[in-house]
Amino acid sequence: QVQLAESGGGSVQAGDSLTLSCVASGRTFSSLDMGWFRQTPGKEREFVAAINWAGSSTHYADSVRGRFTVSRDSTKNTANLVMTKLEPEDTATYYCAARNSMMTITTTRYYTWWGQGTTVIVSS
Repeated sequence: QVQLAESGGGSVQAGDSLTLSCVASGRTFSSLDMGWFRQTPGKEREFVAAINWAGSSTHYADSVRGRFTVSRDSTKNTANLVMTKLEPEDTATYYCAARNSMMTITTTRYYTWWGQGTTVIVSS
């Protein structure tokens, strides 16, 4: 089992930046791909960004590419999502997810473990 705990959500203005963090425990961090997803009420959860087990490959949704950056710190068992140029459309609950490492990070499925979510609100 993997336990994931997100932090860093909050309320910001459009154009601001925010960093989300996810601490993983329960399994060797370097064996896990880490992903970020988001969901708004009434909509399906959507993929945001992911980073592979080694930190050598990343993948982003088109809507956030160039504005969001995903990274990982193996010394702290932490995955981070730096969000810049935030837009009201980025308002959502953000979830951290983990899966056993796969061949390609561009596959957005098969995430097995999920955090409880952290809420981001962007006001115009």
